[in-house]
Amino acid sequence: MWEVLSNPITVSVIALCVLCLFKVNVILSLIAASLIAGMVAGMNPGQIMGIFVENLGDNGETAISYLLLGAFAAGLARVGIADILAKKLAGIIKGRRYVLLAMLAVCACISGTLIPIHIAFIPILVPTMLSLMNEMKLDRRAAACALAFGLVTPYATLPIGYGLIFHNIVAANMTDNGMPVDTFQVWHSNWILAIGMVAGMILAILFFSKKREYQDIAVESMAVNSTEEGGTGQGVRSKITRPQLISLLAIAATVVGQLMYNSMPFGAVAGLIVMIGGGAVPLKDVDQVVDEGIRLMGVVAVALLVAAGYAGVVKESGAVDTLVTSALAILGGSKAFSAAVMLLIGLLIDMGIGTSFGTVPILAVLYVPLCAQLGFSPAATVVLISAAAVLGDAGSPASDTTLGPTAGLNADGQHDHIWDTCVPTFIVYNIPLLICGFIGVMIF
Repeated sequence: MWEVLSNPITVSVIALCVLCLFKVNVILSLIAASLIAGMVAGMNPGQIMGIFVENLGDNGETAISYLLLGAFAAGLARVGIADILAKKLAGIIKGRRYVLLAMLAVCACISGTLIPIHIAFIPILVPTMLSLMNEMKLDRRAAACALAFGLVTPYATLPIGYGLIFHNIVAANMTDNGMPVDTFQVWHSNWILAIGMVAGMILAILFFSKKREYQDIAVESMAVNSTEEGGTGQGVRSKITRPQLISLLAIAATVVGQLMYNSMPFGAVAGLIVMIGGGAVPLKDVDQVVDEGIRLMGVVAVALLVAAGYAGVVKESGAVDTLVTSALAILGGSKAFSAAVMLLIGLLIDMGIGTSFGTVPILAVLYVPLCAQLGFSPAATVVLISAAAVLGDAGSPASDTTLGPTAGLNADGQHDHIWDTCVPTFIVYNIPLLICGFIGVMIF
């Protein structure tokens, strides 16, 4: 038991969570957790920081993707797309809080599947809806949970958009480690995780159903505040303008570019080229749009880079191997206990790293041989690895699933990242996911 408690991952993740709960900046908390993990593993500070810096690039593509998508989203906001959508949604919602939560979840689902811009839509759309939420006295913790539901459920269970990428990673890493699995076999097992997410959303509605008061604080809109074509003037135009039509073409270019070349950065660049080339964003405003994109998504991008550095230190320390073998040695050869422990280990690792996509390769190296030895089927192993990776994504201070909702809901400074996003999403989703993941491993 002592080997588990004193493991560098256990100690560093506990330290990370404590620092974040005391509202220490998440980036500084991740750096501190990296130093703690390395020192517990016997490394010196210079060695730790060398490994940390060397691994920052592991999330480089994702980070640059979010910066480019942030610029693209800022461009969409300037032509009033977000305001039009917010007005349409307000007409549908008509003061019904649960309809608003459903709309947020649907928008998040679309952002990871049909229009793969992921969390870049949140800082654009959500701030325009804060006054509506305040009027309904909606608890923003429920809104954070609704957004997290839409961000996680599709990629965990459906081979579409980001889900196809995630399922490819699961299948490829299982195959590379001696258990051949086809990409389109993954969703046949992972459907059970959707049950856990739905249960979590129901819990969120029950927990945060009481009305909560917020101050009406003006949030600066990024839409062009002028009467020129493409601007929104003092209100939202009812007719679609030429720049807005070009923006819709740019969205299509982003989708096509990403799907054709399997590259988020290229998709974002393609969308920006269409918007700039078509005149939706004037050339003189490009610098401002890029700066706004960096402001929107910069913290998320840097947090992901720092999380990659933390992951590098953890991998170099050999702590994952030690943690798994120590835990399983305590439990012996019991399938049930082994499954539960491996799920909890996945939760622990993902809480620190913050990305389920990056957690899969770390877990597969150890879990596939162990699952084969314990007699788990490929379908059960798929559920085990997927659930272990997804656990913690909702709830980790360094996850885009929590950073994104906070970026939108805290536009007026009344939504705390840890207590209003991370803690609620951790509670409502990870418990049902643990239960459903365990059941899935046992029945497949």
